[in-house]
Amino acid sequence: MKQWKNILLIATALLLAGAAAVMVSQKDNNALPSGFVQGNGRIEAEQVDIAPTVAGRVAKVLAAEGSLISPGDVLVLMDTDELSAALDRAAAEVALARQTKAEAEAVVVQRESEQRRAAHELERATALLKNNNIPETLFEDRDTEFQVADAVLGAAKARVATEESRILAAQAEMRRIQTQIDDSSLTAPVAGRVLYRLAEPGEVVPAGGPIMTLLSLQNIYMEVFLPAREAGLLPVGAEARIVLDALPDYAIPAQVTFVSPEAQFTPKQVETLSEREQLVFRVRVRIPEDLVRERIRHVKTGLRGIAVIRLSSDSAWPDALERRIPPELFE
Repeated sequence: MKQWKNILLIATALLLAGAAAVMVSQKDNNALPSGFVQGNGRIEAEQVDIAPTVAGRVAKVLAAEGSLISPGDVLVLMDTDELSAALDRAAAEVALARQTKAEAEAVVVQRESEQRRAAHELERATALLKNNNIPETLFEDRDTEFQVADAVLGAAKARVATEESRILAAQAEMRRIQTQIDDSSLTAPVAGRVLYRLAEPGEVVPAGGPIMTLLSLQNIYMEVFLPAREAGLLPVGAEARIVLDALPDYAIPAQVTFVSPEAQFTPKQVETLSEREQLVFRVRVRIPEDLVRERIRHVKTGLRGIAVIRLSSDSAWPDALERRIPPELFE
């Protein structure tokens, strides 16, 4: 009997605690003025993978996890010994093709001289044949010699064109290899922080295999989930405020940049009113880039808080949400 009393006391305490939590939640929701909605979320940033364009061995990793990096900073160096050898070979092929082309051009000069001589002999034979001063067989011999000389000249010129194409192909191969060598120095495309080091010096990674993951600080946002009734009234571009648990006394200005066109956690097709009220849409609220840039060394993802969104520009912000982060806070 005593055991049942204890169970009843515990159950009663739990019910009272649940009721108190509901009352506090309702009080917090009611504290928000009409024309505003809010949702819970955390500070997030886009992730950028740093990966080589070709497979290779990692030579150096120059940034540690958590490091703040700027656009253009060299983060990873790949081993280029094999590429350098390939570049030397392509350069040798260019030099060889140029030498062969020079020899072919000299042959063209020789064949042009032979062709001109054969043309002159044919011209003389044609004039002599008109006066019957030479036999027709001799004229045919001169004509044949000219045709052969002309064909040989054409072949010599074609060889020059072929060598020119070989030069262009070898030069293109040099540029391709040089581009791969240049790409072996992996740089940061955006300002951000190093989130993960996924490979270390000496490891061989495939083409496109990530070596490092960055958190881009150019797009800092919070995602919240709002009911369909509220999300349906929410325009993209609406003004918002982000209040972090770590900085409860400050409101960070933000803007709605995305409202999901599809509901989440519920079926796409619903029939009843109660089901429609359970639809939840993902909304992204972004902090202005200039504000992030000014305090980039202090930006941390994962911080939790709330985003308060103004549904109509006619609604006046409450005093508590008009506050900004003062510049001296992070000086």
